[in-house]
Amino acid sequence: MNCCLQVENLAKSYGDLLLFEGVSFAIEEGERVALVGRNGSGKSTLLDVLAGRESADEGVVTPRRDLRVAYLEQNPLFPPGATVLEACFRSDSPALQAVAAYERALADPAGTGLQEAMNRMDALGAWGYEQRAKEVLSRLRIGDFDRPVGVLSGGQLKRVALASVLIDPADLLILDEPTNHLDADMTLWLEEYLVRSRAALLLVTHDRYFLDRVCGSILELERRGATLYRGDYAYFVEKKRERCEAEAARRESDRNLYRRELEWMRRQPQARATKARARVDAFEALEERLRSTRDEAALRLEVRATRIGTKIFEARGVCKSFGERRILRDFDYNFARYDKLAVVGDNGCGKSTLLKLILGIEKPDSGTIEVGESVRFGYYGQQGLAFDEGKKVIDVVTDIAREVELGDGRRMSASQFLQHFLFPPEVQHSFVARLSGGERKRLYLCTVLMRSPNFLVLDEPTNDLDIVTLGVLEEYLRAFRGCVLVVSHDRFFVDRVADHLLVFCGEGEVREFAGSYSDYLDWRRGREAARQEAASRERVAAPAQQAPVRTDSVRKLTFKEKRELEELELQIPELEREKASLEERLSSGELPFEELQHASERIAELIGRIDACSMRWLELSEIGG
Repeated sequence: MNCCLQVENLAKSYGDLLLFEGVSFAIEEGERVALVGRNGSGKSTLLDVLAGRESADEGVVTPRRDLRVAYLEQNPLFPPGATVLEACFRSDSPALQAVAAYERALADPAGTGLQEAMNRMDALGAWGYEQRAKEVLSRLRIGDFDRPVGVLSGGQLKRVALASVLIDPADLLILDEPTNHLDADMTLWLEEYLVRSRAALLLVTHDRYFLDRVCGSILELERRGATLYRGDYAYFVEKKRERCEAEAARRESDRNLYRRELEWMRRQPQARATKARARVDAFEALEERLRSTRDEAALRLEVRATRIGTKIFEARGVCKSFGERRILRDFDYNFARYDKLAVVGDNGCGKSTLLKLILGIEKPDSGTIEVGESVRFGYYGQQGLAFDEGKKVIDVVTDIAREVELGDGRRMSASQFLQHFLFPPEVQHSFVARLSGGERKRLYLCTVLMRSPNFLVLDEPTNDLDIVTLGVLEEYLRAFRGCVLVVSHDRFFVDRVADHLLVFCGEGEVREFAGSYSDYLDWRRGREAARQEAASRERVAAPAQQAPVRTDSVRKLTFKEKRELEELELQIPELEREKASLEERLSSGELPFEELQHASERIAELIGRIDACSMRWLELSEIGG
């Protein structure tokens, strides 16, 4: 297998903050690698360096000659004034520029320039690209191409950026949190798309189901270095545990040796110059090794929930709409004590609005919402908290409280509490502006939990949090002595945290589902497959039902015409199957250019033949009555 990207001894720092050093690895053609590590370890910076957006302090990045790289940033930026169409087709590829011109011509009510755009598409063989673009845009629900990107939400911008990356054929895809702001259907489609793709892949993701389905290797950034594991997430966890146990045993052995050598060094301080030089050098090397491999802090969530009463929250006949868009219709629900519930549904269906209704941020159009007197909400919003960039991290927390109650009479200072959230003293006294996106989310979570809530309302808490933090948060929520209401598209997280679901079904209808998120998705896929099968049977039966029944037939079919009719009944489904197969291959993104062009021409030919055969079939059926 050929190497498409080689990385050797890479190092990067910002001022006195060293993110990583001595990082070396290679990505082979078609290999799929997940990059994991704690927030602030430098994952996004490493991707920026590999994509050429930033330069490394040391080391070399060697791409294969003519390597085409497509990069999805964590927070994508577009030129001011750009439209959705321009953002989606921002590649310099002539074929994609032709597709963009064709889409503009189609959207023009006057139809000016359409023929010229079609001629250019023919000349560049761009119809395969157009098919690929339409699949990507429709699956990511991107429309209204003339809309300025400046008015889009963060989630919409991320989807537009993802579309522009997938539309442009590349040899290496570098994706930073591609599943953020994608609902379950989009995530499943993206999984299948990447699995079909022949491109190599390096991605950062918090979605462990997505990681296992798409990636075969895991690269971990840890303690300023990188370790590659060839296997799935379970293999990574197992091997990392084994490595940590081996390192812990070695540290303990080093500590014992250090104590003995320290005594030896102290016994004759006046004769230090006469001691064995080799033994002194070995002691200094041991001291440095112990300093560099000190035990790593672990995130700890030890916050006492305020006692919660028996009456929690009750909604009766709640209705909510925004103009013509109906969010809730006659919604009823009664929260039980220690209820752990997840809200799921497509993007834009109203999940966040439901949370705001519960919190009292929004008011219902009709119906009643009663909240128990003992309920103390803790709200983690999807947009995060607008921190003052000029404040120090410690000041953000002490503005809320200087001490935090942990339960059992224990109290902790704000500084100690921040250390539990992996903010060491040097970071506590630095400014918020220096924090990474994931560190800001962790600080936000800290400010929510330190108020000791007994009803946690979490809107997309998994976005931008690292896998280690998510694992700790999952364990905390499972043991939490209060109510939990969470909105998340992370299937693994919801499966671990929620006992049952509230499902937005559309048109304001919300139903309860007694099962896990994975159970719900399996049930929905089964229902959709059954629906498509029924629709397919109806389409096959439709022509026979629509053929007019003649009671005064002028003539009957000849023997030759009967044979022709029988052949058409066999031929039409065969043509339909060939067309469907070609469309599937076109959507895969795996066909070389020549085959793409041939497949596009063949589909056009098949459509004409199917139309002609169908018309002849109807004509003969009408005669045969």
